[in-house]
Amino acid sequence: MSTVDVNHFRPALGHKTARRAEVRQRSRRTSRQGHEDDRAQAREGDAIAAAWGQLPMIEVDAAILTTSRRTIMTEHRTGTREEWRAARFELLQAEKELTRLGDDLARRRRDLPWVRLGKDYTFDTEGGEATIADLFHGRSQLLIYHLMFDPEWDVACPSCSAIADGFDKTHLHLQNHDVAFTAVSRAPLKKLLAYRHRMDWGFPWASSGRTDFNYDFHVTIDAAVAPVEYNYRNQAELEAADINWRKWSGEQPGMSAFALEDNVVYHTYSAYSRGLDALWNMWQWLDRAPLGRNEGDMSWFHRHDQYEGRPAHGSPR
Repeated sequence: MSTVDVNHFRPALGHKTARRAEVRQRSRRTSRQGHEDDRAQAREGDAIAAAWGQLPMIEVDAAILTTSRRTIMTEHRTGTREEWRAARFELLQAEKELTRLGDDLARRRRDLPWVRLGKDYTFDTEGGEATIADLFHGRSQLLIYHLMFDPEWDVACPSCSAIADGFDKTHLHLQNHDVAFTAVSRAPLKKLLAYRHRMDWGFPWASSGRTDFNYDFHVTIDAAVAPVEYNYRNQAELEAADINWRKWSGEQPGMSAFALEDNVVYHTYSAYSRGLDALWNMWQWLDRAPLGRNEGDMSWFHRHDQYEGRPAHGSPR
């Protein structure tokens, strides 16, 4: 049986408990019919992610895996290449079903009714004041990531920053497919641009701090300003579900989609909470790693410029 170097996996001790906790996680979705399918997809995705971690390991030459340091036998189920292939093929069928479900959900998103915006919003951008129609930049579609950056903060949310790492260059492809993209936050534009420079990003970023935009799209929660709602649950529904919204009131993550037709802007879609899971590409890669997400207390996670040994901004990589 193969052996592995224990020192390589010290940060992952207790990963089985973490994986079980991950599988128990469920998206906090609305009870409305249109979101039951999202919940089902999240459950199926969690189950498949857990199944990836249950594939048998293939025995390899132990000399490759051992060093002069102390070694341990793997606790994971092992098997032959034939056993692995059979288990992998069974998992492949579930993955294909999830793909088909994802395709159907994408179609249903496109089929949602469009809602004409009841007000205009003025944003602060690098090019000056801009209406929401201006953010389309001549395109017919607009995607917005609601990036958590409170006006009182000096830096953005680290989780949102990790998501931004993933879409930093994606917007270039979108804008060449009739889709404009921008991040929007309540912090002043000067703070947004300073933080963007620090993080070496290049995507458009607008400030909504002088408008009700964040409150209207439920990504800033303040009962003194607007009725409480998050992920399609109002305050009463959140409290009935024993969700202490007061602990996480303030800035929240989300994304929204808009269409522009005959100079009229329509809201077409928004997602929150684990509805953003697929947009955070770090988790998609970790779901395919041997130990899965293995989140633990998240003490291992930082902004990308805070990891030890990372080159400073502007230095050779």
